[in-house]
Amino acid sequence: MKTFLLAALLFSTKADAQLSNLLTSYYNIKNALVSSNGNTAAAQADEFVKALKAIDKKSLSEADRKAFEPLQEKLTFDAEHIAETKDISHQRDHFQSFSENFYKLAKAVKLSDKPIYQSYCPMKKAYWLSSEAAIKNPYYGSQMLTCGKVSDTIK
Repeated sequence: MKTFLLAALLFSTKADAQLSNLLTSYYNIKNALVSSNGNTAAAQADEFVKALKAIDKKSLSEADRKAFEPLQEKLTFDAEHIAETKDISHQRDHFQSFSENFYKLAKAVKLSDKPIYQSYCPMKKAYWLSSEAAIKNPYYGSQMLTCGKVSDTIK
């Protein structure tokens, strides 16, 4: 019985780690866009795609798998487009739908023990996720770094 419980715990820990890695990777892309660094955003998006493709869906709980599978292709599409260009404007366009889909995943699956803040940029009419409540806008970088507000907190 103890072996089964330990195996189940390790199995869910592996699944949780895989999904948590996606959140870390998402934050890395967002931070590169905040810094207006297209090269880093592209490299981080490439890492996100690799992490996404490496997820062992069999290790996910049924509920997590049902939430993840419909979003996987959409997340891959936008991350690949961010990775394929160094054009920060094009990357930011794809980051908008990327963030919307990632928010859906974050609402459905526990990605972190820490709060995830969804912030909104009224100028771009777009959302993004952050590990902190302080606004650092990825859509305009230093031009309007603090433009926006927290619109939701996922705990």
